[in-house]
Amino acid sequence: MLFSFAHIEYLLLLLLVIPALLLFVLNKRWKTITRKKIGDEQLVNLLTVNHSAKKFSIKFYLILGALALTAIGAANLRTAGKAEAVNRKGRDVIVAMDVSKSMLADDVKPSRLDKAKLFVTKLLDQLPDDRIGLIWFAGKAYLPMPLTADQGAAKLFIQSAAPDAVPTQGTVIGEALRLAAESFPQNSKRYKIIVLITDGEDHDEAAERMAKELKDGGILLLTIGLGTAEGSAIPDPETKDYKKDKFGQTVVTKLNEPLLKQLAAVNGGLYGNLQNTDEMLNDVTNVINQLEKKAVEGEVSQANYNYHFMWFLLAAFLLLTMEVFITERKKVTTAINKKI
Repeated sequence: MLFSFAHIEYLLLLLLVIPALLLFVLNKRWKTITRKKIGDEQLVNLLTVNHSAKKFSIKFYLILGALALTAIGAANLRTAGKAEAVNRKGRDVIVAMDVSKSMLADDVKPSRLDKAKLFVTKLLDQLPDDRIGLIWFAGKAYLPMPLTADQGAAKLFIQSAAPDAVPTQGTVIGEALRLAAESFPQNSKRYKIIVLITDGEDHDEAAERMAKELKDGGILLLTIGLGTAEGSAIPDPETKDYKKDKFGQTVVTKLNEPLLKQLAAVNGGLYGNLQNTDEMLNDVTNVINQLEKKAVEGEVSQANYNYHFMWFLLAAFLLLTMEVFITERKKVTTAINKKI
């Protein structure tokens, strides 16, 4: 693909062009109807002698063009640059952990969340020289701990992970991946790795797109699934009963393994099911340790992009500047001369 958008969701702003055009057409129609209601064409011309319908239309189209250009600029049009070898040293690892209520299910003992905490704690012991960051997500994604070399602090944060840390429920994997990507230092030459731990219960359409963007940005994604295909009921700590839907039926949460496998495939990373902590730990650390070997062999490359958002925003600014200096008024002398 010759070009792409870094934030394609902002192209939805182009939909605002439709109601704007509709309002413009309705405004012109209203003016036409009003002129006819007055009936006296000479009186209407006298009342509107200073108004230029042509200039009014020009001003509208300038604003409309600025809106469209701003939307494209916000989406950040980019073209692929030359991929170049990157000599990296050290690794930055961000763990994005699902803390939604479905993680309280106990189809993985003692619970999905407790299993995830144990795994991350052991993972930190395997990465003593790396910087670690933590993200909790449910219906929103938060960064409780930015990248740090303080392993002790990281372990304290891990133990505090719970559903009430993120009040909004859901599973926004795409938002969590985006926040993780933005949490890496932009100009760092260290390896960037995201370890995603979730049951993937809710389907997140933005997740697959983000997995591809991570790959384009040289960020490795390792997805780890928690749960079983049969699923389990979700304990409710407040009622001491299982969570029920609006019809009074017990909610059963299941592992969405196809989604997590797809994310790993799109990114070129790894997927694993956290049934056996030690086996999963071994697989993840092996993949991470292989990165250093590739660096020595010179096999690592990173795609660069040429970003063009500034040209669209500049054009939008120029159109708005032109609109400000264009008046809807006709020159009185011109209007009088025409009558004469």
